[in-house]
Amino acid sequence: MEVFIINTFKGSFTLSSFRDPSGFIFIRGGKIYRQVNISYKEHYDHLMSGLYGALAKAKLLVSHDEVDVQEGNDTVYKIIKPEIIPFISYPYEWCFSQLKHAALVTLQIQKTALNFGMSLKDSSAYNIQFNNGKPIFIDTLSFEKYNEGEPWVAYRQFCQHFLAPLSLMSLNHISLNQLLRIYIDGIPLDLTSRLLPNKTWMNFNLLSNIHLHASTQKRYQNKLVNISNKKISLTGLLAIIDNLESTIKRLTWKPQGTEWAEYYKDINYTEDGIEHKKHLLAKYLEVIDPESVWDIGANKGIFSRIASNRGIQTLSFDIDPAAVEKNYLISLKNKETNILPLLIDLTNPSPSIGWENTERLSLLERGPADTVFALAIIHHLAISNNLPLSKIANFFGKLCKNLIIEFVPKEDSQVQKLLATREDVFPNYEKNCFENEFKKHFVVLRLDQITDSKRTLYLLSRR
Repeated sequence: MEVFIINTFKGSFTLSSFRDPSGFIFIRGGKIYRQVNISYKEHYDHLMSGLYGALAKAKLLVSHDEVDVQEGNDTVYKIIKPEIIPFISYPYEWCFSQLKHAALVTLQIQKTALNFGMSLKDSSAYNIQFNNGKPIFIDTLSFEKYNEGEPWVAYRQFCQHFLAPLSLMSLNHISLNQLLRIYIDGIPLDLTSRLLPNKTWMNFNLLSNIHLHASTQKRYQNKLVNISNKKISLTGLLAIIDNLESTIKRLTWKPQGTEWAEYYKDINYTEDGIEHKKHLLAKYLEVIDPESVWDIGANKGIFSRIASNRGIQTLSFDIDPAAVEKNYLISLKNKETNILPLLIDLTNPSPSIGWENTERLSLLERGPADTVFALAIIHHLAISNNLPLSKIANFFGKLCKNLIIEFVPKEDSQVQKLLATREDVFPNYEKNCFENEFKKHFVVLRLDQITDSKRTLYLLSRR
């Protein structure tokens, strides 16, 4: 079971540990703790005898401290205070390579666990988060002692959470990871089997792990199966994991041909204009000195890095999977630890889902951000998506404390492209109307016209 969901930018959280019989989350004095139940004692002691140290040292598992806080009940064995992840993201918000790397880290952890006589009982993608630019496992209580001959109980879950979406993204359509929004415990294997191309029946690894796996599930559905009779040697178990690892590594996707992947090859900024915009952003950041930045419509993160390079925790959002993929690969190449690219559609952001709509938080619930960049997106929201300026201003008023936003007037060539194939029914899309609506929620700290353009950059602070 995943450990918990917390956003230190906001200081609030939702508990997702209620399904876990091994322990649960609680708050004491404004701090987050996890109780380890007495029923998990044997597994916890074994974990702490070697595996925990190996995984924590390798930055594959969140670290924790054992503390003396007591809950006053007879089910407690230990109380631990886990490391906090700055921002919780979800698999349907990850690009292809993020999900692939999360899958490979999960398999690496399982192989390491077996070396220490333990095994993962859960292989949920929600047990992985991105911290300091890399995937890390967050569920300390997801390990159990391994007994020779036992199958990997988390095998099906791994296939549903990782192999299914990755194979669909690679071999069908990159957007099919969005099925994870609907299927919270992973994409069903029978559905995956139907959606994959026929040629995958000739791929032994996908045949065994997806197609035949799905057929077996269907055959034994609603039937009593004695799993104690399903014995597999350690060698056989490691072979399955190696097979999954090689299958995942062979799945690829090349980011190209999408609407925004090559955005900066077709813009109307001059070099001086771009440099002036970067200069203004840096000056604005000096004024407000934020702890965090959410860059909405970040593309490959050119402007996100103005914040992240200053040591500011930066979320770099874009609607385009190719742009997010390129952004993530750039961050890996440059070993950037303060930037997290994510796939977010601002017109349809991630909702609250799961039991009582509380297991996975909406984007708004994971805010508000300290500061939001909204650069060159106002015209897409107002014209492409028919959103009134009043609605846009109200949304940003909920999303952040400070807002750096760029107004792109109708005279701009990019807006003219949007209006070229439709009637101009946007009489209120004017600079004075924009200012009037946003002033209802924000105070204008600075505004500057960008060199060689008619665009204006604003620094706003929420009222």
